[in-house]
Amino acid sequence: MLQISKTIENGTALLQLDGRLDMISAPQLDAEIKASIDGVQELILDFAELTYISSAGLRVIMTAYEEMEKRGQMKLIHVSGVVMEVLEITRITDIISIE
Repeated sequence: MLQISKTIENGTALLQLDGRLDMISAPQLDAEIKASIDGVQELILDFAELTYISSAGLRVIMTAYEEMEKRGQMKLIHVSGVVMEVLEITRITDIISIE
């Protein structure tokens, strides 16, 4: 299960993810991102409480990144070791800014 907390202020959308980002929850995140980025120049995904990410989750992240490239920027923050390992293996760390 995935819980998403959202804050939008001063052109920045912050989405905090808690739980698992997998085939079941990926459409939920995709819909939340699409609903959040209108008029936003920066999208920040906070992975502090994200415990797992699947290929479906990675696809949503990359789709969001491609959309945000047209509008401004996107970054990931507070990425745990387990999730970072997946991002490194898939080379997403070469593409998306991670803090």
